[in-house]
Amino acid sequence: MPASAGMTKGDAGSMKINSWTVTLAALIIASTFSASADPVKLRVGWVSGSSDVPLVTIGPKEVLRHDGKSYVVEMTHFQGSPPQITAMAANEIDFVGFGFSALPTAVFNAHMTDLRIIADMFQDGAPGGYSNEFFVLKDAPIHSVADMKGHVAVTNSAGSAVDMVLRAILRKNGLEPNRDVTILEAGFVNMPPMLKEHKVDLIPGTRLTNGDPAFRAVARTLFTQKDAVGRAQMAELVARQGFIEKNRAAVVDYLEDSLRELAWFSDPAHHAAAVKIFADFTKIPAAQFDPWLFVKGEDYYKDAKGTPDLDALQANVDTMRALGFTKETLEVKNYADLSLVKEAAARLE
Repeated sequence: MPASAGMTKGDAGSMKINSWTVTLAALIIASTFSASADPVKLRVGWVSGSSDVPLVTIGPKEVLRHDGKSYVVEMTHFQGSPPQITAMAANEIDFVGFGFSALPTAVFNAHMTDLRIIADMFQDGAPGGYSNEFFVLKDAPIHSVADMKGHVAVTNSAGSAVDMVLRAILRKNGLEPNRDVTILEAGFVNMPPMLKEHKVDLIPGTRLTNGDPAFRAVARTLFTQKDAVGRAQMAELVARQGFIEKNRAAVVDYLEDSLRELAWFSDPAHHAAAVKIFADFTKIPAAQFDPWLFVKGEDYYKDAKGTPDLDALQANVDTMRALGFTKETLEVKNYADLSLVKEAAARLE
């Protein structure tokens, strides 16, 4: 006879209660474990303290919804794109703002075909936004790009976005780089002194350089980046597909918080506070930020919904090929996954 045959109704009810008790206890334990799970560490790379530093790390904490809960940020500073590519290939960082020149290099040279563009960082030459300026001294006998023949220009590194802009506009004006115009390499911080000391005749300006009244007093703009290559997706946030699949929820939370910080910094009512935050972070006088930081028309365009301009990026990549930096064209839309930032932006509506 089966063991259950001799059970009373009370015994059966008791077993049902015990079964529900066990199930409830299991649910509570699972919920507790989930709630107490450590937040995902997001290793974020950045280059410039004025354009691509993660806002969630320096902005007001009360704006954030998920920091310290679903994710925490670990920042790593880089001097430029080449070390970023190396770090991404070695799995030392999770996502980073690549300049438009870095994406094809990472795919073609480092063979990271699993890279995905997930959000906008900043754009150059967009309507209502700033475009990088290239400077000569005010008293220089150079009044057009054609006048650069026989002179010396400087760039930060061969193959960088800035370098390609320079080469593109020289060729537009019938000048061949390193034949008609000598091109040197130097760090951005060293460029203004080089210009003032007549060691070079043309330099690209960073937004911080351009905001320095002392520099503006001796230099003038010869052309802008927009004059050379049109609108540019200057930097886009990229991550590897495997990382996205494993940590999608945390990445979306991070993007949501990033957009919330961008909205806060972009509010004119917060301008003075924003300037102080960046001045404190970079140890650069606030006067160099005040005229342009998050000021419409004076700062780079940053899309409020985090959407990069993939058409502009495609044009930028095509320029790389035309200048001989790549042998084939990268179809950028094949390397984009904007579903995460769209989900993040929808939460703000």
